[in-house]
Amino acid sequence: MNSQSARIVVLFGKHHDRLWDITMEALRKIVPPHQFDKTENKINSFKSGYGTILFYEDKSVIESLQEKFTLYKDNFPIWSQQSNGMHQFIIWTALEAEGLGASLQHYNELIESDVRNEWNIPGNWQLIAQMPFGKPTAAPGKKEFKPLEERIKYFE
Repeated sequence: MNSQSARIVVLFGKHHDRLWDITMEALRKIVPPHQFDKTENKINSFKSGYGTILFYEDKSVIESLQEKFTLYKDNFPIWSQQSNGMHQFIIWTALEAEGLGASLQHYNELIESDVRNEWNIPGNWQLIAQMPFGKPTAAPGKKEFKPLEERIKYFE
């Protein structure tokens, strides 16, 4: 329905650093001190990148469509998440095509309020994910995949 509910904020330089400082501060409040070294290293690895892309959904667009098309009202939040995922995928792919590395992070509930205040993000924008990017420092780790037969059905 051409909702165009995705919103993106790109942070570079001091803004990128500030995002990860906010995240570190939030995590320091909930991670036990004896476990914080690992957390700090992880956040610093994101901070060492070139920038961060924040992915949002504009809830007012979704709510407007829910009111306009009540038959599909339960589907609009699902469709907006799918659309946001496509934005994330294509941006990640574009970054990789340029020789950059990226990862997708989800510190949403911990940082959303502080991020909203720091960059004056509209209240109707909901934070979905954070994508730090920069020069790759290591190859992606190995992942286990379930057999395709368990995940895909074929009919000929």
